[in-house]
Amino acid sequence: MTPPEGFALLSRPSPLIDPWRPLFMREALDGVTLGIQVREPHTNSRGTVHGGQFAALADQGMGMSCAARLKDEGVPVANLWTSSMTVDYLGVARPGQWLAFDTVFCRPGKTLCHAEMDITADGETVARARGAFRVTLERAAAA
Repeated sequence: MTPPEGFALLSRPSPLIDPWRPLFMREALDGVTLGIQVREPHTNSRGTVHGGQFAALADQGMGMSCAARLKDEGVPVANLWTSSMTVDYLGVARPGQWLAFDTVFCRPGKTLCHAEMDITADGETVARARGAFRVTLERAAAA
């Protein structure tokens, strides 16, 4: 499978997403877009992408986008913890489709970072997500 232009293999370790690999990432100045070609392990009993798959990769992508924005602004981020997240399911995705998780809004802060994401299957919006992420700073910076 060849991903769309600009996407490279995501090598970041994560036991949660390991079974769903290969997973791809495209970096931009304002955030990260994750991408995956839908395969059977991503689906539910109806043969469409499971809602938990949407949620897990939305959480991952928005968190990575928040971290990128904070670091770009010089904030010494140690970790981001999801404090709240919602997903609106608007359609379905099926095996063979390219699923993109594109963070379209990110408002970084020193204690909370807010993000919004569009999730598309072959370019058609199938879900939208919003999340808030608690920022923890590197120890030396927190003192």
